[in-house]
This record gives sequence, C-alpha cells and structure tokens, in this order.
Amino acid sequence: MPLMGSLYIGASGLQTSQNALNTTAHNLSNVDTVGYTRQQVQQSDKRYVLLSKTASAISYQQYGLGTTYSRVKQIRDYFLDKTYRKESGRSMFYEVSSNVLEEVESQLGELNGEAFQTTMSDFWTSIQELSKDPASSVTQGLMVQRASEFVERAIAVYDGLSFYQDNLNTQIKQQVDLINDYGNKILDLNDRIRAIESGGVERANDLRDARNQMLDELSELTNMSFTEELNGNVSVQIEGVDFVKGSMCYEIGMDIDASTGFYTPFWPQNADYVKQADGTKIYTIEGAEVFDLSVEISSDLGTDVGGLKSMLLARGDHRADYRDVAEGNYDKVSQSVVMNIQAEFDQLVHNVVSKINGILAEAAGVRQGDLTVINADGSTQTLTGVRFVEQEVGGYMRNDDGSPIQMFEKITTDGYTQYTGADGNTYWVYNEENVNRADSLYTLKNLQVSQELMQKPSMLKFRLEDGSEDQATADALKAAFTEEIYTLNPNVKKRVTFNDYYSDMVSQVANSGYVYRSIHENQLNTVESIESARGQVINVSSDEELANMIKFQNAFNASSRYINSISEMLEHIINTLGV
Repeated sequence: MPLMGSLYIGASGLQTSQNALNTTAHNLSNVDTVGYTRQQVQQSDKRYVLLSKTASAISYQQYGLGTTYSRVKQIRDYFLDKTYRKESGRSMFYEVSSNVLEEVESQLGELNGEAFQTTMSDFWTSIQELSKDPASSVTQGLMVQRASEFVERAIAVYDGLSFYQDNLNTQIKQQVDLINDYGNKILDLNDRIRAIESGGVERANDLRDARNQMLDELSELTNMSFTEELNGNVSVQIEGVDFVKGSMCYEIGMDIDASTGFYTPFWPQNADYVKQADGTKIYTIEGAEVFDLSVEISSDLGTDVGGLKSMLLARGDHRADYRDVAEGNYDKVSQSVVMNIQAEFDQLVHNVVSKINGILAEAAGVRQGDLTVINADGSTQTLTGVRFVEQEVGGYMRNDDGSPIQMFEKITTDGYTQYTGADGNTYWVYNEENVNRADSLYTLKNLQVSQELMQKPSMLKFRLEDGSEDQATADALKAAFTEEIYTLNPNVKKRVTFNDYYSDMVSQVANSGYVYRSIHENQLNTVESIESARGQVINVSSDEELANMIKFQNAFNASSRYINSISEMLEHIINTLGV
C-alpha cells in the first residue's frame, strides 16, 4: 500500500470517530428529553482500490481506503411502538370513563357530604310525621317545605349533570382541534423529513422523534394505526379511515346539534353536502361519523380505545329523561354514563311526583272514564278514558279555582284543563303526559312545587266533609314510599322502594366506577410494562454512552497516532532520499 494512501485510512478513522463522538454527545445531552430516541452510528468500509486479479489467488489483490459512517440510525422497535400505542389508547379510554363516574358521584353529592339521599330521607320523614297527625298545619307545612327542597335539590343534581355534559362537549371540541393540529404537524414533518432524507445520506432523526411523540399522543386520543412508507412518509388512519395520507390531512369536521349544541365528529370527505349561495356547505353526516357509538364496547372487538370516544360515549347525544329508561329506548342511553344516570334519576323523581299527585287527585275525587264536553264552537266531543272531576270551588283537596291540588306542577303547561260538560256542569280534565311533547311531561326540566300550596299549605286540610281526619290519604302517602314496585331500568329485575331505588342507583355508579378503575389500573400496568420494554430499546443509557465515548475517543487517538506514524515514516524517507 502506498504510504500516501495510508493517510486516507487514518483520516477516515479520525472522521468516523469524531462523528461517533458527536452522536454520543447528542445522546447524552438529550438523556432527559421526552420522546428522544437514542441514536447509533453505523460504520462501513470505504471503497477498495483494485491492484490485480489473479485466477490462482484466493482473493483479489486490493487495499482499502479506511472506514466511513454509513448512517446514524434510531434504535426503535416497530412492534413495541404499535403495541404501546394501542394499549395506551385503551388505558385512556378507561381513565376517562373512571373520571366521569367520579364526577357523577360528586354531582349526586356522595363525595362531599351533600348527598341527595339526605333530601330523600327528609321528605320521607315529613310524610311519616304527617301520617301521625294529618290535620296539623305544622306537619302539612313541613311536608310541602320538604317537597320543595326535594325538587330544588333534584333539579340542582340534574343541572349539574347537564353542566358536566356541556363540559365534556367542550373537551370533545378541544380534543378534535388537537387531533387536527397533530395531523397537520405530522404532514409538515413528513415533508421536512422527506426533503432531508431524499439525498440518501442524512437522517432527520430529531424530526422523526418529534413525529413519533405526536403519534404517541395521538394514540391516546383515538384508535389510531400507522404505516411508514419507503419515502419516509407516515400514513395515519383513525378508526380505519385515512387521516394523514400522501400530501393530505383529512381533518375531522364537527357537526353541531341545533337543540343541544353537542358536537359530533365526522369525516367531511365521506359526508353528503349542499353548497349554499355564500359558499358554505351544509353537511348530512349520517354514515360519515368518526365513531360508531352503537357498537358494543369490548376489548375483544377493539372498540374500547381512545379518550375521545370515551368522552363521546359518556356525554351522550341529548339530555336524557325518564322516557329513555322505557322498554325499547334504553339501549340508546345504556352505554352513556351521564345519560344513563340522568334518565334513571329523572325516572325516580317522576315516579315520586306521579304517585303523590295521583294520591292527592284520588282524595279530590278525580275518577277515570268517558266525558262528553262542549267545544268553543258549540259542538260536542267525547273524551275517552280521561281522568276528570266536577268543579267544586272550596272543595276538599282543591285549589281556589276548584281544580284538584297538585303538589308538583309542570312549569310550561297546566295539569288540568277546564271544560263545560254536555250536562252543563263544569269539569276539570287531567292533561295526560305525551311522550312526544316535552312540555307535557313531569320531568326535572319542567317541574316545580305548587306556588299556591307553598303559600297556603293548609289547603291540604286532610279533613273530610264530616270533619274527621283523612287518615287514609296520609297512610297512602306513607305507603307510597314503602311499595317495592320500581326498577332502575329494563335490564334490572330487582324491584325496590323510592329510598332503595336511589341507594341502588348510587351503588350502581359506585360499582361501575370500581370496575372502570380496576380495568384502568390493570391497563396502566400493561402500558408501563410495554413502556419499560420499549424504554430499554429507545432510551439513552448514560453509562452505555459514557463507555461509547471512551471507546470512540480511544479510536480517535489511535487514528491520530497512526497518522503521526505515517507522517514520521514519510518524513524519514524524504529526508533520507534528500541526502
């Protein structure tokens, strides 16, 4: 080998060792950087100089020009990345569910000493006291006061659940904005990485770290999958639909419900739309929703991944009431934590209200049957199967206008309508609830205690026309709280009283919270074990890097001494020949 050529070997050693030292220093300086992946120098031979080819020789006669670094690569495991992202998304799903149930417990007052159970107990106690002395204005006033507290506290609980729905709705909007932001940033990083690596020599490892960190965070929000293409681009799919692909980021759109203001994420590219005169598009999102919330939540089906989906499920799509617990409707709310509690809680209040109003109506003489009435135009019509009573101003269990007393009234519509019968008498006809008209329902969105009764609780009297106490009605009110005829929902067969109903509802929330917390804790252990295994691959070990630094420093020194030796040999030859 020519002595001058030997200098190439030494120089390549210096250059390669210096690059290796720079990479090691870069690793050490980022040992605590979130998302950083340790880098490693790959070395290879430089090209060889061919001297001759001899058929009888074992190999060609050639000599090399030293070593070079072929690339600086990241140390990652694709399968660990994929597993980690899937399991972290599942962990976030159950973390959100667990947090929602804790908030529901808080709204019910079970965590801060203001339990609704206390209000229920106070109302029940006032009715027990009434049964002991029905004609007492004190016990009558106490019952009306407790009824008012019952409604006020119930409305406060329901409003708290509704407010939390709005809070979740806001978080959903923020999460979707964040997902879209990640998508655009990943698209930008794809372009920058491709531009740097197009030469085939340099690797954009720090940009790849930033992109991988975004993929990690995106995986917590949604059921995300990804693939890396040969040109360095990363394609991302959310719920099996392309999100980032090629030069496009298909942003998630947000449809806003006009009545509730609730957001529904959808894919604009998959939705039909009508273009308006001003250029805006009105979308029809049916079939284009990002999440199919009707599918059963199951780890086997892979439908329990992503915090955003968990928020959507918990929030639901409307303000639930007792109609949603009816047979045939319950499946629409059963998977929503907030809607399920709203519906069951409203059902409790509706049952209490209907039962008590019904008992007072019976005491006022309301009966059920057919009634022929005269219309405003003079024609007659027969009202079939209605509940009615003949007007009796000043009668028992009556308001000042003769209508039957209702302890609980609807805010928007009247409980009874006055009619003139075909016989010339005046009647009060009960306005039945219509499930298709929210303003006709006795729900927490449309409920109050009778203002007239609040001012004059003695209107209840509890004295019959002969002056005797109406013990039967008082006992009926008491018995209403001890009847085991109510169920939480169609899936529960156990029948309970009013008080037990609420206790079982709270227990249901607590048990569900315990289950979700247990799943979340187990999922956290799974994620931590995968993260630990992944960390052993991608994390920087300061001890290992310091050992590498010593190794590469020694290699640098060796190359330096090699060059000095060749230099001294050349100097000796030149000086000798010069003589």
